[in-house]
Amino acid sequence: MRNGKERRDNHPMTDSSPLIEISDLHFSYGKRKILNGLNLSIPQGKVVAILGASGVGKTTLLRLIGGQLRPESGTVRLAGQDVHQLSMTELYALRRKIGMMFQMGGLFSDMTMFENIAFPIREHTTLPEELIQDMVLMKLNAVGLRGARNLTPGELSGGMARRVALARAIALDPMLIMYDEPFAGLDPISLNVIGNLVRQFNDALGVSSIIVSYDVVESLKVVDYVYILADGVVIAEGDTAGIKATNDPFVRQFINALPDGPIAFHYPTTQPYLDNLRGVDAVGAIDTAR
Repeated sequence: MRNGKERRDNHPMTDSSPLIEISDLHFSYGKRKILNGLNLSIPQGKVVAILGASGVGKTTLLRLIGGQLRPESGTVRLAGQDVHQLSMTELYALRRKIGMMFQMGGLFSDMTMFENIAFPIREHTTLPEELIQDMVLMKLNAVGLRGARNLTPGELSGGMARRVALARAIALDPMLIMYDEPFAGLDPISLNVIGNLVRQFNDALGVSSIIVSYDVVESLKVVDYVYILADGVVIAEGDTAGIKATNDPFVRQFINALPDGPIAFHYPTTQPYLDNLRGVDAVGAIDTAR
């Protein structure tokens, strides 16, 4: 692996420029508004967490950054390029510089660990097979799983599978790594292992990393900066110390996992509950229940 300084010196942007700039981004699924004028930036060489309750649009944002989805309005600039103004050829070329660790790993179930990591290298390069083998073994060794090269995903624990997914995400030495819920479903030891690997790879490769998660505790252990989303916008941001010290009631409820607070329990609706009960005498049903 190249060291961080060498990686940044060869980067297409200067160290002072954000790698990603998102401006006034709007996106909806049908009538449901997800992003409502979102603004944020991702600096180079840092690990940034995008946190928020389920359904606020965290994974959607990753798909917009990668060009899988198109916004209603607003811009996503990655390495100086407007993602949604690129041709398909240009977009595919940009994606080759992005590593993605999918939610729950996303490994190919009928391939060995070796083949899973070799797949993107074979797909996007013309390197000889001997070199590909060396690269794959280096990535597996970096996550402590060189000995598992011939196992399939069904033979791995959840934590091991997540480490292989991480090795695949860095297979092409990307400039950006995106992690979609990297801590979900893991035991405490695996949580710390994955968190440490995220931090180590970011610093060793000199890349930028985005962690999308609702796991506040684990995210705050490894990130440099935090954005918290709600109602389609950033409602709080800052370094980890600032986020922990905030008195904002929404942020306090979220980072302390409090059941009561500004985050509503019920999904919003315009109709009273009793008006939604059809075919029964709502008041009578309630009286009978008593």
